Amino acid sequence: MGSPTVDLRSDTVTRPTPGMRRAMAEAEVGDDVYREDPTITALEERVAELFGHEAGLLVPSGTMGNQIGMRLVCEPGQEVLCDADAHVVTYEMGAAAAIFGISTRTVVSSGGRLDADQLIAQVRPRGDWHLTATAAIAVENSHNRGGGLVQPLGELQKLWDWSREAGVAVHLDGARIWNAAVAAGLELSTYGRLADTVSVCLSKGLGAPVGSVLVSSSERIAAARLWRKRLGGGMRQAGVLAAAGIYALDHHYDRLAEDHEHARLLAERLGVDPASVETNMVVLDDVAAPVVAQAAKAQGVLVSQVSPRRIRLVTHLDVDRAGVDRAAAVLASLL
Repeated sequence: MGSPTVDLRSDTVTRPTPGMRRAMAEAEVGDDVYREDPTITALEERVAELFGHEAGLLVPSGTMGNQIGMRLVCEPGQEVLCDADAHVVTYEMGAAAAIFGISTRTVVSSGGRLDADQLIAQVRPRGDWHLTATAAIAVENSHNRGGGLVQPLGELQKLWDWSREAGVAVHLDGARIWNAAVAAGLELSTYGRLADTVSVCLSKGLGAPVGSVLVSSSERIAAARLWRKRLGGGMRQAGVLAAAGIYALDHHYDRLAEDHEHARLLAERLGVDPASVETNMVVLDDVAAPVVAQAAKAQGVLVSQVSPRRIRLVTHLDVDRAGVDRAAAVLASLL
């Protein structure tokens, strides 16, 4: 019998641990559309508190969380400004325009790294009938296409301070904010207080099978609940999913540092500067991605082809040190 497959395609491939499955099976549930699921309520309140916001809403996916979050702070016919590699405009199927009539405009960044002044300079004011007004700016932290980079706190603070004077909202795509906070050694509320709406994923590094939580003010989350229902995201006895999220917060948050260490080990073994690896992603540039990916798969190592010349490796809960060592050996021989 061969060695088990090492799957480095994404941290979305994690499977519930035995302890998480038990927590899901034992969860107290109710009808959440009627606001009667105590486990969901507990998760929403906990995540909102962690990020320093008034209320939270469990949604099925990060895309739904992001899109509702942006709709809460941007009206149809207005625009959201973000960087050109942001997940909300790259991987969410044009949802802002297709569903909500929201325009998006992008600014090319340096590898996804936030430059507050660069974005601020592109904001279009309200009241000029020649222009589409910028209602909100979306920031991604950590940044997926930026190779898991952590946004500089000083830039986030600068953007937030400016936005309060300018009347422009800030939406935080915090799909992997957990990784960013652990890597930076910061409280989650430090990031949460610098955004009007925040969407965070439970199904990536934290290892839950499904779900994200959108947090904001109580008033906005009340509106978000309506949008979730319109989009078909009103779930019933979904406390079994919320229980996975609560278990993940209790048991899988602090261990993200282990994933970061594994990513740096991979980088070192593959000739990538470990200092460039801030969280749980390693990017291999200038490689024949299809050839390497296919050859690695034949040896039981799965990787993600980001482009014809780029491969992404993501460490996570289901890849231990032995798996990292085996993947490094296979990929080093191919590279």
